Amino acid sequence: MVLRQLRRAVILAVLFLVVCGLAYPLAETAAAQGFFGYQANGSLGANGSVLIGQTFTGPSFFHTRPDPNNPMASGGSNLGPRSAKLVAQVKSQIAYWHSLGVSPTNDLVTTSGSGLDPDISPAAAYAQVPMVAKARGLSAGSLDKLVASQIHGRQLGFLGSPYVNVLELNQALGHLAGGS
Repeated sequence: MVLRQLRRAVILAVLFLVVCGLAYPLAETAAAQGFFGYQANGSLGANGSVLIGQTFTGPSFFHTRPDPNNPMASGGSNLGPRSAKLVAQVKSQIAYWHSLGVSPTNDLVTTSGSGLDPDISPAAAYAQVPMVAKARGLSAGSLDKLVASQIHGRQLGFLGSPYVNVLELNQALGHLAGGS
């Protein structure tokens, strides 16, 4: 009697292992790859994932928020508006942008909630147009059109704010300038 129950328990354990541990995950993976392959593979572009902020340096590229590749920035800092450290960081970012000839917007001098945000506001992208135009020898008008073509609208027409993905913008910039 006990051996029969033990055998049934082992058979059920193996059956559930096969169904829940192998068949179901394989079916989920196949469905994800079949219907959402781009997203399932990390939403990779030519130079990285469009879901994670990339570091672009120098005036010839559009920049994202500060510290996109800093693993310590991947969470809230809990620095309040009266924090001397936060004020110093923001002043440092403002000075950096002014040295490049850019009047920065809020999202160019402060990190996002996750610290890994790949997106900036359209205003932040437009603020960088004169810097990039000068560095690349392109007209500001052509870069304004490029930025306008890269603006993603609100989800479902009313959720969130319009945004520009910096990696996608810089890839489009490379194509505009005859680069990669």
